[in-house]
Amino acid sequence: MITVVTGNKGKAAEVAAFFAGITDVTHTPFEAVEPQAESIAEIARAKAEQAYAALSTPLIVDDTGLFVEALGGFPGPYAAYVQDTVGNDGILRIMAGIENRRAYFATAVAYADADGIRVFEGKVDGEITLSPRGTDGFGYDPIFAVGDKTLAEMTITEKNQVSHRARALEEFRKWYVSLR
Repeated sequence: MITVVTGNKGKAAEVAAFFAGITDVTHTPFEAVEPQAESIAEIARAKAEQAYAALSTPLIVDDTGLFVEALGGFPGPYAAYVQDTVGNDGILRIMAGIENRRAYFATAVAYADADGIRVFEGKVDGEITLSPRGTDGFGYDPIFAVGDKTLAEMTITEKNQVSHRARALEEFRKWYVSLR
């Protein structure tokens, strides 16, 4: 069994769908003190250390960054803060008139158990749309397109085939299954 440590129920549902038939997945909200760092892997590792110290159960946490090329990689590892403060509308306002809309999402999944912490990373290239599209998903999903669809226009199955989190989880899943 793996515990997904997050305050985001949508993220926990994504992970549970990804591991269906492999292992049971539970969800526990836990507010870790998130360090300010340039590396999402470093942030995920620090959150995993805190969560494992408090919960003492095999768990995963993640950290995600949105890196917009025309904005010099902003918001990067500060994506959650930017989402909470200016949201998708703020990013779209900042991007108004900018032709280069290339961006990427990167996720670091940190797994913690009695043997320590391992970090798995995934990345997906895409672009910032001109306006929000779709009703599924959360966070930046309505304004981040991979091909013709935003992440919010995709089903969970479609999203789990292309997303940054899915790619990091796939690396983790390969390792996890190899231990069984």
